[in-house]
Amino acid sequence: MAGTVLLDVQAGIALITLNRPETRNAIDAAMRRELTETVRTAAHDPSVRALVFRGAGERAFCAGADIKEFVPPHSLVDAREERTGPKWTDAIAACRKPTVAAVHGYCLGGGLEIALACDLRVATEDAVFGLPEVRRAILPGAGGTQRLPRLVGLGPALRMILTGEHIDAAEALRIGLVGEVVATGSLEDAVRRLAEAFRRVGPRAVAYAKEAVLRGADLPLSEGLRVEGELSTLLTTTQDRVEGAAAFRERRDPVYTGQ
Repeated sequence: MAGTVLLDVQAGIALITLNRPETRNAIDAAMRRELTETVRTAAHDPSVRALVFRGAGERAFCAGADIKEFVPPHSLVDAREERTGPKWTDAIAACRKPTVAAVHGYCLGGGLEIALACDLRVATEDAVFGLPEVRRAILPGAGGTQRLPRLVGLGPALRMILTGEHIDAAEALRIGLVGEVVATGSLEDAVRRLAEAFRRVGPRAVAYAKEAVLRGADLPLSEGLRVEGELSTLLTTTQDRVEGAAAFRERRDPVYTGQ
């Protein structure tokens, strides 16, 4: 029997598929556990250059949490115990490799929180985004209240979070929630183009560049520049840096190993 999360590594790209199409890929406990394990597996695979998240079936990337699992805790203590520990989306956010959410159809609640934990988001024209938790008298609990404002700004984020309203792909592009919108049916082509771009770059340089951006985001400019300088210095003695310079001189494609 297939799991709730599938991993398929193709030419250095880890394709991670949320695999509950009969529920619009709703997130249950098994999926949370399997997703975390799968991300860690891909993150530690030296052959993987980037991770791409997608949803099985035609209707949704992920429609959020499986409501069948919504069992109220018996007390406030129980509720706090359930929330103790890292968010299940943290494994995605902590991945040093590029992460991409390839979104089609519904991308709601926890599904949007998966996408928000990724570095890049590409969506089809039929994509629908939202954090509808307040309509269930709860709030986004896997990073949505923190990552969405950081990505799109306070105003657009508050409107989505406080009203639970859905937005379409065009609006998502306008506010910066997604970086690209493609025709329905063209998502694989868009992902393929990104994958090719990731295969051309030095894996360690990409990891350090990502670290510099994310660490510097909450620092004063002077401290962010110091982080950038430190990480840049670490790359000066790598084999990939030598290979990159040689390939440029010889007018050929570089062959990077991450060393």
